[in-house]
Amino acid sequence: MVLTSNLRVARAATLLLAWLAGVAVSACSSTDADVVAPRAAIGCVDDSPHCIAERGNTLKVLMGDRSKAWMRAPASPGTYAAGVRLWAFKQKKRELTCDELGHARREADGAAPSLRSAAGSLTPGQISRGIILAQEVSRELGNEFGRRCRA
Repeated sequence: MVLTSNLRVARAATLLLAWLAGVAVSACSSTDADVVAPRAAIGCVDDSPHCIAERGNTLKVLMGDRSKAWMRAPASPGTYAAGVRLWAFKQKKRELTCDELGHARREADGAAPSLRSAAGSLTPGQISRGIILAQEVSRELGNEFGRRCRA
């Protein structure tokens, strides 16, 4: 029981540090959520300074978009591998309506099959990290839904 709890905490901490590293460095911001949010971080799944900046910029745009239009935009395996969209769901969970929480959780649950389908274009590490993040986000969204919303 304690080992499982410690592993869960260690995995969550590692995941948090990995994704925060991608967000920590950011260059200029854009305010055009419709242009930047759905596409900017797609294909930018490595840890190069350019990709880290892209993911940071995209997260800023998503977090600042009051309309949350990006939530209904289609997502690709590359989007899930970049992690920005999933991270934004995680960060916005307290602001989301019950319908939005349900949508976000369904999307997080669907990320793993999407990522696995991209085995030829993403590395096994990128797929694994995306799946781990998606599972963590799904769990948190489910907890938030259970706390605030009726089934």
